[in-house]
Amino acid sequence: MWRLLYTLDEEFEKLFKIKVDFDDRMDTGEENELSIAQFISYYCKKKNIRHLDTTGVAKVVEYCSRIAGSQKKLSTQFSKIAELLIEADVWAEVEREPYICDRHIKKAYDEKIYRNNMLEDRMLEMYKTKKIIIDIRDRKIGRINGLSVINLGDHVFGKPSVITATTFIGHKGVINIEREVEMSGSIHDKGVMILEGYLNERFAQEAPLSLTGKICFEQSYGGVDGDSASSTELYALLSSLGDVPLKQYIAVTGSVNQKGEVQPVGGVTEKIEGFFDICSYFGLTGDQGVMIPYQNVEDLVLKDDVIDAVQKGLFHIYPVSSIEEGIEILTDRSYPDIYEGIRAKLNKYAASENQNTSSTKNGRESGNLL
Repeated sequence: MWRLLYTLDEEFEKLFKIKVDFDDRMDTGEENELSIAQFISYYCKKKNIRHLDTTGVAKVVEYCSRIAGSQKKLSTQFSKIAELLIEADVWAEVEREPYICDRHIKKAYDEKIYRNNMLEDRMLEMYKTKKIIIDIRDRKIGRINGLSVINLGDHVFGKPSVITATTFIGHKGVINIEREVEMSGSIHDKGVMILEGYLNERFAQEAPLSLTGKICFEQSYGGVDGDSASSTELYALLSSLGDVPLKQYIAVTGSVNQKGEVQPVGGVTEKIEGFFDICSYFGLTGDQGVMIPYQNVEDLVLKDDVIDAVQKGLFHIYPVSSIEEGIEILTDRSYPDIYEGIRAKLNKYAASENQNTSSTKNGRESGNLL
């Protein structure tokens, strides 16, 4: 809004000469954590509610990191902390405890989520009843589970989306089905074009690609935007080209550049928790997990049940830096081996197309002689 007024109204700068940006996050550290503890003490005294013990303060600090979306940051949205303290005091009263502890903070947070997560529950039910089809146990070719985030303002949650890819002889390159039906945003379109750049650099140095590929977000009816699934789409394409099955029990998020470097994305915590909830419902096998960009590791502030499952080896988080590294995790095969399989398939496509072109040309020449 400020930039818009500054640009459109030449009097605006004269009337408002000083501009100050207020950050809603601050760095973690002893000094800032002490500031949060002091605010907690001040607010509890002001509102005449129970004070917090050390476990309660630690849980609030963890909550601040979760709001900030990073292990290295703390939220300065003190109004949200205040709301949490008021509700936690109620739960301490119910248990007749003299102090608010971590258990009461967690209960207050969980109850707030419960009041706002009706859509999330509805979607989880659709996975349970197979209205939304998902496979989290097998290996399949040209199919992978991507991850997206739904932001409702007062509640943010992640959900898996099935992405499929098909490849065949042609010259149309990678076709984004969502774009063809005008359900794709410009950033997503850019991400798909980047995939073509990757494929051409890797496999079209000696001759043009004889390839048509199609990518689709299955059972998606509300439009698609963003590039956080571009690496996921590329894995599906490589799987289809190389006839290599992908682990459906590992969901993937992360964007990618033309050089195959995996890039960080937002909402990683919610994405992991969304996939974990579905895996947990159908039963954790010990193989399931999520692949993320390595740069996003510091952004993880996960729920206790996810952390517990990871520590027990029931769920896994795989940080990766490149497509080569990621495809090896998803297939248990080396990238050079997959690469050679893809090259063989593309050579087969090219030979078949050259043969068809030659046959067509000879047919036309024969027709001319007649």
